[in-house]
Amino acid sequence: MKDTCAWCASEKINTGNGDVYWELPDGSRAIKISEVPTVFCHDCQMEYQTDQLVKEIDDQLFLINTREIGQETTFTNLMAQPRLLKRNYFDFST
Repeated sequence: MKDTCAWCASEKINTGNGDVYWELPDGSRAIKISEVPTVFCHDCQMEYQTDQLVKEIDDQLFLINTREIGQETTFTNLMAQPRLLKRNYFDFST
């Protein structure tokens, strides 16, 4: 089964890395995260992250000390930050 765009269902998609701006869970500020795995659609021109990746980023930001992150970081550096908890115990979706 071939992957399709989540927005327009086109099969003309590529994956790569992109930059995103993310609001911290406490709402205090937004940070730039570079080199984030991104889907690019050639038909509708959308650039987006998969739902699974969005959840991984949200969980990581919830579980780390965000005061140690500057205004900008890479995806790899963000995901390598030490967690204060093993998992998000407030996520009841799974």
